[in-house]
Amino acid sequence: MGKFTSFRIINKNGTFRFPDAIEQFDTVDETERIELEYAYGPALLPEDSWSGDGMWRYLALLPTSHNILYPLAVGGTPLVAPLQLRQHTGLPGLWLKDETRSPTGSNKDRATALILEHALHHGIHTISCASTGNVALSLALGAAACGLEAVIFVPANVLDTKLHYMQMANATIFKVKGGYEAAVRLSREAARTFGWYDRNTGYNPLTLEAKKTVAFEIWDQLGRLVPDAVVVPVGDGVTLNGIAKGFRELMLCGATTRVPRIIGVQAEHCQPLKGAWEGKTIPLAHSGATIADGIAVSVPINGAMALRDVSESGGGFVAVSDEEILQAITLLAAAGGILAEPAGAAALAGARVALAQGLIQEQETLVVLVTGSGFKTPQYLHPQQYRPIYEVSADIDEVKRVRLKHI
Repeated sequence: MGKFTSFRIINKNGTFRFPDAIEQFDTVDETERIELEYAYGPALLPEDSWSGDGMWRYLALLPTSHNILYPLAVGGTPLVAPLQLRQHTGLPGLWLKDETRSPTGSNKDRATALILEHALHHGIHTISCASTGNVALSLALGAAACGLEAVIFVPANVLDTKLHYMQMANATIFKVKGGYEAAVRLSREAARTFGWYDRNTGYNPLTLEAKKTVAFEIWDQLGRLVPDAVVVPVGDGVTLNGIAKGFRELMLCGATTRVPRIIGVQAEHCQPLKGAWEGKTIPLAHSGATIADGIAVSVPINGAMALRDVSESGGGFVAVSDEEILQAITLLAAAGGILAEPAGAAALAGARVALAQGLIQEQETLVVLVTGSGFKTPQYLHPQQYRPIYEVSADIDEVKRVRLKHI
């Protein structure tokens, strides 16, 4: 078990304080965030080479028991290097961390697994969250596998595809008027009122702990090396925080002497963190401002931490248009063999922008995080150039004629 030894409390402007005792863990302000810390050293990292046995491989750096109760396989997602995609993008050192292979097709399954593992060990029956879709679906199916109750708050404009999947898992669902931020506020209030365990991203420190395992896996899968840069889609900022924390902990354990530059990617019409990074005041985005609903967050919960992490890594922020995201979806499918949803493809779109802006260099080792599967957003799976479909009889001569004429 990873026994955390202390924690620090980070406030909304990015400064932090250390509490007097662990017992103060539950007394943080609504605007504050918690980062757990461990007795870092080489012994906390696995001795054996990469085995693909999931995120529990890093138990010494996770606040949970060795007796894993969670029934679904989580983590250990592939790090792939499609040759055709490397050639098309002009990035010979490009790698894709494919989180679409997770149980519900998104990186949210890591945090859900650690949250539900905690619930199973502590007799907690009801877990709640707010989500634009992926967190909600992950919690719904994860809770169903554990025999626990999931209570989910989603914005009223949630995609029907994701909503139907949640219903299949028999979750209790509330559609909230007023967008994602309103759903978060109501879910937080409901958790306090009814005594539910709050899974909300950022507010529950276990979500950050789980997401850092992506960084551990990247290091492991690259032969225990750190890439030059990692490109991450950014909504609330917690996925980016997790990546940064993971690489920091690798350095604290003595596994590396540096962290990669982190490039945060936001949507063109919802870019509060990029605006803050550049010293601009960005108007609040309206509901439906971008097709990338997973990163459409006007007021990022972990915004101050995201700005800190990008700054400390020497990275930056970029914004991408919906058209660039759609192009990245097509490119991932045609040259990478991955079907991604808009938020999941945003990082690849962002990598191309970052290259053009000089934030990354052609010959660098670059990891792009693909966070969510396109199977949940089939309306965006439209190739920009269709190959014709040939209708033939069950006759090989017809196939030959088509090939001679068209192929």
